Amino acid sequence: MKLDLLNNKWLDIVFEGRNKSYGAYELRKDNTKTNVRALIIGAVIFSFAVATPLLINLIPDSSDDDLSLNEKITTVKLPPKEEKPKENLPPPPPPPPKVDQVKFVKPVVAKTNEVTEEIVKIEDIKDKNLGKEDIKGDPNADLVLTPPGDGPKGPAVVEEDNTIYNSAGIEQKPEFPGGMAKFYKFIENNYNVPSDSPGGKVFIQFVVEKDGSLTDIKVLRDIGYGTGKEAERVLRKSPKWTPAEQNGKKVRCSYQLPITLQAPQEE
Repeated sequence: MKLDLLNNKWLDIVFEGRNKSYGAYELRKDNTKTNVRALIIGAVIFSFAVATPLLINLIPDSSDDDLSLNEKITTVKLPPKEEKPKENLPPPPPPPPKVDQVKFVKPVVAKTNEVTEEIVKIEDIKDKNLGKEDIKGDPNADLVLTPPGDGPKGPAVVEEDNTIYNSAGIEQKPEFPGGMAKFYKFIENNYNVPSDSPGGKVFIQFVVEKDGSLTDIKVLRDIGYGTGKEAERVLRKSPKWTPAEQNGKKVRCSYQLPITLQAPQEE
């Protein structure tokens, strides 16, 4: 019998009586399909490899577009940059006056070798203005008129000085009428020493106002027994003092002093 190798029937003859479940039978049975499939895949790959240069040529070149785009961008004109106005610049010089201005030199009696500036003659200042320096006039300049003012505003308001100065650094200290001897005499005549007081010193502080009156009376230290309150009472009865002065003006001034008390003597 003649065998057709292109037909798969010869496999049945070869593998007759053998184990067909073995892999060799299946491989040989599908050999035709495998060859056809490999042939088709190879043909596709070969066709794609041959057609690749043609496909590349069909793709448009983007370099020309980029070049034209760059040319368009370079031809665009940017708006001019705005410069910020410079600060702290000196004001522009004033325009020249319409009439020539001649510097006015105040006449001073001096020796010939000490004269530094020549005094102008009357003929030189005729039809000219006087000023602080020589300025060449411009006959074509505009005539500028200064607007009228509102006139004097009246006396300036002077703020009152209510500072309380210390007597240690004041130009002129406050003073009791007749001096401190008179003051202590006033204390002696008006102070009632408590009967149970042991004696000692009472330190007091007060402010001599601009009109000479005493305010803000304080007892810094006393010896008890009502001696501090009695000192306050006497100072409130004090006549007006001569106020302190600073820079030729009357000012408020603080003052401190001790009052010495003697213990009452037993009779």
